[in-house]
Amino acid sequence: MKNSLVLFAIIFLCFTCREQDKPAVNEKELPKKEELLLKPIEVEIKKASIDYDTSLWAEILFDKEGILVDMKYATTDNFVKEKMYNCGRCFLRPEVAEALIRAQDILKDQNLGLKVYDCYRPRPVQKLLWKKVPNASYVTPPSKGSMHNRGTAVDLTLVDAKGKALDMGTIFDFFGKRAHHDYTDLPEQVIKNRQLLKKTMKKVGFLPIRTEWWHYYYAHKAPNGHELSDYIWPCDSLEVGI
Repeated sequence: MKNSLVLFAIIFLCFTCREQDKPAVNEKELPKKEELLLKPIEVEIKKASIDYDTSLWAEILFDKEGILVDMKYATTDNFVKEKMYNCGRCFLRPEVAEALIRAQDILKDQNLGLKVYDCYRPRPVQKLLWKKVPNASYVTPPSKGSMHNRGTAVDLTLVDAKGKALDMGTIFDFFGKRAHHDYTDLPEQVIKNRQLLKKTMKKVGFLPIRTEWWHYYYAHKAPNGHELSDYIWPCDSLEVGI
């Protein structure tokens, strides 16, 4: 699949504008941690040197994992019509990144893959977004903090072997019932696509939320939990290449 996706390796910035905390399914439905499809995975970065704390973070890279990183909020083509990140890098907590890579491995056997729209989101960015859109229906208040601010949530979709996103019924960040998991007035293939994404993500420890087909959070908490983070990743060492 990597060979098929090479031409799609240019990384964009991304930022999700809204999330609801109510899960779409009961966490009791989640497989026990020891039942997950575990295997050792080393998350690497293609740079002269690692420029972040690997005990706290892992970076998802296309040329290593084959996961497309399509950070839409790198440009003005987004919900707030402004660029929100200085550069597009997809960071997650290490165990969350490993789980995401396992999901990618499962999909490879079906000639499919993942494309991420947003990963860890620095809390200062959450505050900036709240200033622009101070509406809890669309943006989680910074005082509460989101799962993205903890590095345990990811917004994503499915892609085919050529990197084309599968039809999920709406665009990313569509604010309406059509994006809800319980909305069924959709073409049969769209429903199948959503169900496949949900099934795959649940296998590796992620749960959805009710109102957004693209949003998943890692439900297995670390022993000490994950704090809200203000960490802003550096951009001067970023290398984008094919």
